[in-house]
Amino acid sequence: MIAIFRNPNINFLGNRKKAYIFSLILILIGIIGIIVRGGFKYGIDFTGGTLIQVRFEKALDIADVRKTTSDIGLNAEIQSFGDANTYIIKYHVERDADEIVSSLSKATGLTVSLERNETVGPSVGKELQKKAFVAIFVGLVLMLLYIWFRFDFKFGLGAIIALFHDVFITIGIYTLLGKEITIPIVAALLTILGYSINDSIVISDRIRDHLKKFGKVIPYGKVEEIFNRAVNDTLSRTIITSFTTLLVLLSILIFGGPVIFDFAFALAIGVIIGTYSSIFVVAALVVDWMQSQRRKAKS
Repeated sequence: MIAIFRNPNINFLGNRKKAYIFSLILILIGIIGIIVRGGFKYGIDFTGGTLIQVRFEKALDIADVRKTTSDIGLNAEIQSFGDANTYIIKYHVERDADEIVSSLSKATGLTVSLERNETVGPSVGKELQKKAFVAIFVGLVLMLLYIWFRFDFKFGLGAIIALFHDVFITIGIYTLLGKEITIPIVAALLTILGYSINDSIVISDRIRDHLKKFGKVIPYGKVEEIFNRAVNDTLSRTIITSFTTLLVLLSILIFGGPVIFDFAFALAIGVIIGTYSSIFVVAALVVDWMQSQRRKAKS
């Protein structure tokens, strides 16, 4: 494997208290984002409503589109889509899409075509909310059981706490930016879980290899050193994997268009946070737990 670091010896575990503080700051930013925005902002997938995509015969400023929808009595969320002629209009009242298109055409004096029309009922939206949370919860539980079985309960719990950390910070930042939680965003969160746990498993596997060298009795002062060595051993792999993933996501953000932009954006946040937690959080939590158990055993 290509190594960008030659025998690194960075004291990650020695700086774990600083990492905990940084993580708490990120979590607080997420909490503030959720409070400031009045809770999660769900898309029509989860709340019920209608989404239409309309195209005007010539470019129209988004401010004019907002004013026009307001003039025809429609309280809607407007989003540009692709070029200056096309807009997404989301609304939660029962109103015929063709009638809205006709009203927009009359108000602007332009030919308006309806390119997409999607409707989600409130009961379907609530059911999707429930299934989304269940999917994330079940994913976390299965990952805990897998790591517990393969490694140790301490590693499993540390990895799951790190996953909660990654998902909560991602969704908090996402909410702070005023973006909606939709089905693609739930898919991004589940992808983040899989991505982050992969790094945690690689590091845990290397830690286990180092621990085996000492047998059942590990000198007290060696625990932090062993974990540091394992994190440093996998550092090149972690950085290269994350960097190449972010390159792909950056390409999607620039060239992928608005349909997939939010998915890629959420995933990019998650990859950055997940890389950080793989290096600074998972091993640190397990080290503190092991040393706490040893102190209790001695007292």
